[in-house]
Amino acid sequence: MSPVLVLVGPPGAGKSTVADLLAARLGVGVRDTDRDIEDETGQTVADIFVDHGEGHFRALEHEAVARAVSEHRGVLALGGGAVLDERTRRLLVGQHVVFLDVSVTEAASRVGMGQARPVLLGNVRSRLRSLLDERRPVYAEVAVATVPTDGLSPEQVAEAVVATLPVEQRG
Repeated sequence: MSPVLVLVGPPGAGKSTVADLLAARLGVGVRDTDRDIEDETGQTVADIFVDHGEGHFRALEHEAVARAVSEHRGVLALGGGAVLDERTRRLLVGQHVVFLDVSVTEAASRVGMGQARPVLLGNVRSRLRSLLDERRPVYAEVAVATVPTDGLSPEQVAEAVVATLPVEQRG
């Protein structure tokens, strides 16, 4: 067995918020790999980046995704950079992965100044543009569906994601 669905996308796409709504709508549990890492280490993602570096965090992230994909049967939200690891992308083959796409403008307004998002330190809009340029093709590669989120409420995004599921899984 595997998760009902997996959400991927950049910071500010709404993965965690939408995952919670989807889990409630579908009557399943929710899991967020960033939260898993924070619970396991007792540190925030930002603190892990500062104290141990991005490489250490990405190793923890891959392990968290591997555990979640094998153990979790509900809605799974991945950290924005999880798909950069080829091993993680292989874990997503055969999963119902939905890419929550967001524009730079919308993402910037959602994440604010990015203090809790270490990959966005500095010029948030510029970093988001770079991240989206780098990651958008990878998100699209692993996804079976893409849901644009600009101008939509989290509830509307959740409904659009549900519509990507096979009819028998829509709850």
